[in-house]
Amino acid sequence: MVRLFIFLAAVALVLLILGLIACLAAERVRAMPRVLWVLVVVFIPLAGPIAYFLWGRPVSPAAQRRATRPSSPDDDPDFLRTVDNEQSRRDRELLAQWERELHQDDEP
Repeated sequence: MVRLFIFLAAVALVLLILGLIACLAAERVRAMPRVLWVLVVVFIPLAGPIAYFLWGRPVSPAAQRRATRPSSPDDDPDFLRTVDNEQSRRDRELLAQWERELHQDDEP
């Protein structure tokens, strides 16, 4: 039983330290002011840091982004299809021009 209390105390201490570092290092916090989050993390063992990590941390930029459009043109299938069609059209026109030039050179 003593080992369990030592383990829980160690977990509480680690969560306290991590919660304080995360709270103080974050540029923005959610739900409450930063000072209030620090007080919650310090004075409510285990539940305070867990509450901060669940509700107080700012949402990461990756989670905020919406998948509206690809970030670069080479990731956009429509753009790639357009480029491929345009290149095919140019190739056909060039081939037709070469064939016309060949036929003109053959005729006296």
